[in-house]
Amino acid sequence: MTTPILEMIDIQKHFGRIIALSGVSFSVMPGECHCLLGDNGAGKSTFIKTMSGAHTPSSGEMRVGGEIVHFTSPREALAAGIATVYQDLAMIPLMSVSRNFWLGREPEAGLGPLRWLDFKKADAITLEQMKQMGINLREPGQAVGTLSGGERQTVAIARAVYFGAKVLILDEPTSALGVRQTANVLTTIDRVRKKGIGVVFITHNVRHAMAVGDRFTVLNRGKTLGTADRGHISSEELQSLMAGGQELAQLEASLGKTI
Repeated sequence: MTTPILEMIDIQKHFGRIIALSGVSFSVMPGECHCLLGDNGAGKSTFIKTMSGAHTPSSGEMRVGGEIVHFTSPREALAAGIATVYQDLAMIPLMSVSRNFWLGREPEAGLGPLRWLDFKKADAITLEQMKQMGINLREPGQAVGTLSGGERQTVAIARAVYFGAKVLILDEPTSALGVRQTANVLTTIDRVRKKGIGVVFITHNVRHAMAVGDRFTVLNRGKTLGTADRGHISSEELQSLMAGGQELAQLEASLGKTI
């Protein structure tokens, strides 16, 4: 059996007397999209930050490629191949797509002390990487702020993939997007998965999760309620596991009776 790229075993995180995570276990395999679902306050954000090195777990074990790791910063996690794309995307709207893609890591040309940034190479790589993700830019010099929300998400994902991500953590990438932009992002996730990269898709939208997910784990109040493989759980069952699922079902039944 293939070793998980990333494995979290019985993770707990306490902030003083507040228990944010209470024994959460999670793993992602190469080429898998593992969806982490939960309503607001379920513990998703804390778990993301623990996976990405921003938080140190109070207890539990974290493994990358089967080896126990102890990250003390996001930089260490990134060096191990764990990249996170947050909702704010960490982009500068008035800066070009190419400059946002590289963000200080532009390739250099020249020898010894006579070196300069190779913008021509940077632009060519940016265009190619975006094309591989299904986005054909007019030019790499256009401001990233002129792109749609889905296209900006794709820039951030393509950037992480190009710089060596083995695991890509996506924090609610479709939460503020329209239908067409959401479809583009879900297609990008599928492309990334096919490259053998493990994808952790954090969302509260069951429909989006069901569209691309291979496995589904539900968090509720800092605890794992269960993990199911694709084909072994329905969207209705997933919804009922999430906070508010039963209440929504009752509301839909009530509304149905009044029509």
